Amino acid sequence: MKRAYNFNAGPSALPLSVLKRAQEELLNFQNTGMSVMELSHRSKEYDAVHNRAQTLLRKLMNVPETHDILFLQGGASLQFSMVPMNLLHEGEVGNYVLTDSWSDKALKEAKKVGKTHVAASSKEDRYKYIPKIDDIRLSDHAAYLHITSNNTIAGTQWHEFPNVVTNLIADMSSDILSREIDVEKFALIYAGAQKNLGPSGVTVVIIRKDLLEKSSDSLPTMLNYKTYSESRSLYNTPPTFAIYMLSLVLEWVEEQGGVKAIEKRNREKAALLYNCIDESDGFYRAHAEKGSRSFMNVTFTLPNEELTKKFLTEAKERGLIGLAGHRSVGGCRASIYNAVDYEACEVLVDFMQKFKKNVS
Repeated sequence: MKRAYNFNAGPSALPLSVLKRAQEELLNFQNTGMSVMELSHRSKEYDAVHNRAQTLLRKLMNVPETHDILFLQGGASLQFSMVPMNLLHEGEVGNYVLTDSWSDKALKEAKKVGKTHVAASSKEDRYKYIPKIDDIRLSDHAAYLHITSNNTIAGTQWHEFPNVVTNLIADMSSDILSREIDVEKFALIYAGAQKNLGPSGVTVVIIRKDLLEKSSDSLPTMLNYKTYSESRSLYNTPPTFAIYMLSLVLEWVEEQGGVKAIEKRNREKAALLYNCIDESDGFYRAHAEKGSRSFMNVTFTLPNEELTKKFLTEAKERGLIGLAGHRSVGGCRASIYNAVDYEACEVLVDFMQKFKKNVS
């Protein structure tokens, strides 16, 4: 079977070697006579998988002992609610930087819990850029500042993180593990797995341990961060297969040379695509401003809707999948997460150049 060149925004491409290993182990995991999907989450075989995933993530991201690593379900969208439910108390204000519809949705959920404040925004300019750090204005009594580190729809990304006097919280669903970051700067990081960490089904939360005391015992059990911390994310049945796949992806990242090597490759892939766009004499136009461009989601437009449809149709015929822009903005988007290799980007660039030549 010929594999597609997968540029989907999520669920997205997984490393081929990871898929093959999962295939090999699917029916008989470590001579148990069972699939990992059939193992009890209390078994020693699954416990080893669970611990391996947490240990590898801590090592690869250099997560300090001051922070705990939790495995939850519900995607990043549930975190939009859990963050304020656990960390936003009476007399405090949740501060948000709006850089795309996902940060807007996070704000919307926080408003249901307590007081909020928009500390900065690029909404009026169609989210084409990341606001300057100097333009962030925190409210009084700020409980935290929430940012979305990479914006899949607009194709923008924070290349420098703010230093703030309050707790910095980041939705890193679409660029976690794609570049080196200083985890210690963040009070809480959360990420749905389906971009760089594995398949959909598990959400990673990295939380500074002192924040756990802010979680009220009056919260529903499954919405309280302390529940997951105190039980090693095994209070109830976790998404065992998704965590198993996460562990395999983390092993793959380690085999590639770690996050530093992954970042270098990601920057090279992004440069290849943006150079093609910038050198097209305006035929392709990037949505994001240069200083805010994402290394994960390359968003661009063509001269008109008719050409866009033709481009997407012909791309699909050539095995280039998932290039349609988000329905809210249109155009095109190439999501080039960790598992998308340089060759796939070369094939896309070759197609883009030939398409422009053929229709010009």
